[in-house]
Amino acid sequence: MEETEKSLNFIEHIVEEDLAQGYQPESLRFRFPPEPNGFLHIGHASSICLNFGLGLRYNAPVNLRFDDTNPAKEEKAS
Repeated sequence: MEETEKSLNFIEHIVEEDLAQGYQPESLRFRFPPEPNGFLHIGHASSICLNFGLGLRYNAPVNLRFDDTNPAKEEKAS
C-alpha cells in the first residue's frame, strides 16, 4: 500500500521554506487577531482552525490577540 504525502497550503510552504533556511522552530509563533468590534463569522472560524492547526503541527504557541479599544469612542451598531 502506497503512502501519499499530504499537500501543504501556501502558509505551510512559507513556514517549511523558512525552516529549511535555518529559522529556529522554537521561534515560530502564530496568532489569531479577531475583529474587536464585529461578530465572529465563518472567516474567523476558518482562521482559528488554520492558526491553531499550524500551532499544533509545528508545536508552536498561538497568541489570541485582543485590540485595546476605547469603548467610549466606538460607534454603536444600529
